Amino acid sequence: MKAYRWNGPDSGLILQDVSVSKPSVDEVLIRVETCGLCHSDCHIVSGTGGEWIQQRPITLGHEVAGKIVELGDGVSEVNIGDRVTVALIAPDGAIGLNYDGGYAEYAVVPVKYLESVPDNVSFEQASVATDAVTTAYHAVVAVGEVTASMTVAIVGLGGLGSVGLRIASLQGAVVYGFDIDSGKFEAATRDGAKACFSSLEDANDITFDVVVDFVGITSTMVAALQAVKPSGRIVLTGLGGDQLTLPTMAIVYKNVEIRGSMGGTKEELRTVLALISAGKITPDLEEIPFDKVNEGLHRLEAGKSKGRLFTRPTLACADSS
Repeated sequence: MKAYRWNGPDSGLILQDVSVSKPSVDEVLIRVETCGLCHSDCHIVSGTGGEWIQQRPITLGHEVAGKIVELGDGVSEVNIGDRVTVALIAPDGAIGLNYDGGYAEYAVVPVKYLESVPDNVSFEQASVATDAVTTAYHAVVAVGEVTASMTVAIVGLGGLGSVGLRIASLQGAVVYGFDIDSGKFEAATRDGAKACFSSLEDANDITFDVVVDFVGITSTMVAALQAVKPSGRIVLTGLGGDQLTLPTMAIVYKNVEIRGSMGGTKEELRTVLALISAGKITPDLEEIPFDKVNEGLHRLEAGKSKGRLFTRPTLACADSS
């Protein structure tokens, strides 16, 4: 089968022919119908996210959905033909990080990480639900503890931030969106934003109970410290900068709480799949050819994608055979 393999920043991400693995005890083999592209893979390929990788070489791709085609010994809770997606359980159970992922025609997955995909949820929606939607849900609901009584700032309206804004709106909060690209404001308003601004400094008459930073650079975090109310909360989930320099006095004097947020739980994945099934969340998606995955990652790194990118490994490889 075809698979994108990574063995370190010097080698890059290479499309190779590899053998299809057999599922062991408590594992299944899935045919990968769709796999989402993620900015985290940009960090890995460049070498700045290599600490996340537990084996080398490895097939990348951690936003995976497909059909079960083979069962390993001891598997009874799922069946061949089931539509499933794969929960990202950090730090030890993340597909495409801890074991071979979904930039491939097939993937072997421990059955304990599988989640059923509702009939009215597409494979591409299920793929991005595992990371983009679940990560945003976890940041806003579990870590940010956003409720209907709050005024919330969502900083960065890309693939994660736009979903985070929608989730905060569904929580009943008064939500404001922030992005340097004003072209994203119309969609953010449709998703529930009361107003949108280019920066937190442009909304200096508003104080926020919670600021969720999906960008994660020094300037956005400094602005968040200025905008959050005393004893407020900042959730950092963006990885735009390797290091941050923050004003100590602002953190201490305002008694601000800063929380990091990454990934989510299997239960949260189940919740967001239900929200997608109910039509309450509709991820903005763009398909790219399987042989253009590297180009897609370059677009993500350059900030030139408006929605979540995904690819279809099995379909592409069938067409080329």
